[in-house]
Amino acid sequence: MRIAVIGAGSAGLAALRHCSELKNQDGSAMTVVCYEKTDQVGGTWVYVPDVGVDRFGLPIHSSMYQNLRTNLPKEVMGYPDYPHAENPKSYLTRSEILEFLNSYCDHFQLRKLISFLHHVELIEPLSVSQPETTAEEQKNANENRYRQKWKIRVKDLEKQSVSEEIFDAVMVCNGHYFKPSIPKIKGDENFQGQKIHSHDYRVPDIFKDKSVVVIGAGPSGMDLALEISSTAKKVILSHHLKDPILTKFPDNVIQKPDVLEFGDDKAIFKDYSEEKIDAIFYCTGYKYSFPFLSESCGVRVDSNMVTPLWKHLISIENPTLALVGLPFYVCAFSMFDLQVRFTLKFWKEEKQFPSKEDMLADELQEKDRRISLGLSKRQFHMMGPEQIHYYDDLANTAEIVPLPPVLTKLHNDSSTRFLDDLVHYRQDRYKILDDENFIQLESLPTLTEK
Repeated sequence: MRIAVIGAGSAGLAALRHCSELKNQDGSAMTVVCYEKTDQVGGTWVYVPDVGVDRFGLPIHSSMYQNLRTNLPKEVMGYPDYPHAENPKSYLTRSEILEFLNSYCDHFQLRKLISFLHHVELIEPLSVSQPETTAEEQKNANENRYRQKWKIRVKDLEKQSVSEEIFDAVMVCNGHYFKPSIPKIKGDENFQGQKIHSHDYRVPDIFKDKSVVVIGAGPSGMDLALEISSTAKKVILSHHLKDPILTKFPDNVIQKPDVLEFGDDKAIFKDYSEEKIDAIFYCTGYKYSFPFLSESCGVRVDSNMVTPLWKHLISIENPTLALVGLPFYVCAFSMFDLQVRFTLKFWKEEKQFPSKEDMLADELQEKDRRISLGLSKRQFHMMGPEQIHYYDDLANTAEIVPLPPVLTKLHNDSSTRFLDDLVHYRQDRYKILDDENFIQLESLPTLTEK
């Protein structure tokens, strides 16, 4: 088996770590290649001061801003068998997370498996099966789904040369925080001031002495509203939450409902109030995007639901294609590890994939269940409090070591603290006692590090 891993961020490293341990029947290591279009590991955790395109004319992948500090404690941001080193802080800087990912990469000797500055242009099945006409052909086609080979066209950015490689399986680990989702709001084309999405935000000085409307109150919107309040004259946090956010913001931050319309120099809100503004700051999230996957791969994005997938992960049309890391509001690094171990259990044929029909039924059941919870299609991959059920389902289905419940418990506690006390919650400190329990230690008196 030859396995390709697309991207050397936190998901790609987890994929490499486990794929690199696979052995052929003669005991030799299987061939695993990771294609990374930048010159280093870390994915979105790599801070790049530039925006727009890189020196090769490709869109800059990272959405990292200079002062980012994690919004989850390090205690839930490690890998199952590779936790963070001792540190008095629970909430780390972007630099500390990137250092951790590099140490993980070197500990498991993964760097030698990565082809840096290699941009994947196209992934497609080596051959596409014709429509089946008989029951026997249907059965054969179903079995062949598990033996699909893949052609990958990749460009060496330094040499400016293009080559094609054949693989038996592909793990797509390209992340989902790089293609901005910007809502269409009436009048936005007439607005004369500054417009920026959080993907292109780096430092708060760009809003110095300005009145800024922040669109969106997800984790990024709240964090960035707080950050830019240090330099902006006024910050208007616009959102459609039913109730006001209770956290105490600085005095120059106010909350408003959704924007109804923009004028040349103002925003009109759904309560018909108006605010003069100098800038629109879109903190409206991202779209799932796989520009290198051909249509014949059998995966599409429908209202930001990636489908058809089994367990938010495995291509139902071609099960030797896995898309690692789609769920969000999760204990990401541990989830990546779990998803990879789940996938390999089936790729190694230690477990058998269900039929295509059963996989489709499973996805439909999950979709209906989420609709019953009041979630929309675009929230299909959102976990949050649901994450523990997802982790347990993966572990039970593949009969692999599960993630400890304490991760979800601590994640939920941290998320509540984020909403209750946005300004100070990063001073909290935690300690995991065992698989079920954690304690909160005495908080840090100040945050001295930017």
